[in-house]
Amino acid sequence: MRSINKVILIGNVTRDPSVRQTPSNQSVCTFGLATNRRWVTASGQQQNSAEFHELVAWSKLAETCEKYVRKGKLLYIEGYLKTRSWDTPEGVKKFKTEIIVQDLIMLEKRARTQEDGEYVTEDTQPAPEEPKTDEPTPEAPTDIESDLGL
Repeated sequence: MRSINKVILIGNVTRDPSVRQTPSNQSVCTFGLATNRRWVTASGQQQNSAEFHELVAWSKLAETCEKYVRKGKLLYIEGYLKTRSWDTPEGVKKFKTEIIVQDLIMLEKRARTQEDGEYVTEDTQPAPEEPKTDEPTPEAPTDIESDLGL
């Protein structure tokens, strides 16, 4: 029987990525991500909860994270769960579950405009006006079948 180990998250980076090289000279990058959940209780009170995730990216993706990912950025992450274990010098077995990043998309945070309440990106500028020409615009065909000669 097949099984699935897939994680999809959208959240904010909690700390700048830390990159190191393995003994085989492969890049590995670690950083944190926070996701938030909101709900309303039966009594109508709004509740919030944050979950913190440990992420690991390897190879070229690790180098991309080092270059572009920064604390506070909004990210879309796809990956899978991996739990590793080790023994401390005191002989205690420790476990850590991490998300191994397979795909990452940097998202833009949005802000609500004052005028109309629409969402626009913070760095959006108005679209440039279409150049005006003196040429008449062709009229849209009204009968497709006759235009096609049917």
